[in-house]
Amino acid sequence: MRPFVPYGGLHRVGGRPGESYAGDMYARRRRNYFLMMGGCVALFVSAWAVVRLWSMPVAIAMCVVAMVIPPVAAMVANRRGPEDRWWDDPSGDPESDAWWDELDGRKRH
Repeated sequence: MRPFVPYGGLHRVGGRPGESYAGDMYARRRRNYFLMMGGCVALFVSAWAVVRLWSMPVAIAMCVVAMVIPPVAAMVANRRGPEDRWWDDPSGDPESDAWWDELDGRKRH
């Protein structure tokens, strides 16, 4: 049985009152994205501020690695984890839920 949440959002069982599961999920995604993008900026800055003084090929290699990070960060940030079940939850509109269930080939009890 799902706990009642007055604003209609998703609620993580066992979480703090008012804390939504979706908010927690998005916070984790944002944190991962910003960590990866921070690493990207750190690679660019250190490559051209410090490493180029000792080795130009290593600085270029660091920039190539940094160039690959933004698309990977976007994929990681938008990936759904196995515990992310927000797309299965009913919206609260019976007509819309029945329509989606029909498209998915499911029947509600």
